[in-house]
Formats: sequence, structure tokens, C-alpha cells
Amino acid sequence: MKEGIHPTYIPCRVVCACGNNFLTRAIKPEIRVEICSQCHPFYTGQQKIVDTEGRVERFVQRYARFKAKAKKAAEES
Repeated sequence: MKEGIHPTYIPCRVVCACGNNFLTRAIKPEIRVEICSQCHPFYTGQQKIVDTEGRVERFVQRYARFKAKAKKAAEES
């Protein structure tokens, strides 16, 4: 490796929005993150199941009104 071209590798404190912090090493003295292993649903066991069927039903209901309007306009002309 070439001398003098690499950044200085220093201890770094990682601070999460939940208040958790831990030490690692990086080129910055502090890194702020929004989510970490202490608050991520995968690690905490509080996973939410996505209701895709409900989303599709809502989509169909929402656009059924537009379809009805188009059908009504076609009948009038």
C-alpha cells in the first residue's frame, strides 16, 4: 500500500436514534444512525406482517369508482 494516501482509522462512537450507542472503528469520530440492532423489529422479535391482501382490496375499491364513472359516461354518449 502507498504511504500517506489512506485516511486515519480512529475509534468511532455509533449513536442510534433510540439512544443506544457503541464503539467501533472508522474514519469519523461519530456516526448517527436511525435504527440499530437494539430497536430493529427483526432483532427485537416485534415483526409486523404486511397485509398485502388488504392493500389490494383497498386499491380495487378506490378505482372501482373511476371505472363506474367511465362506464356511466360511455352509456350517456
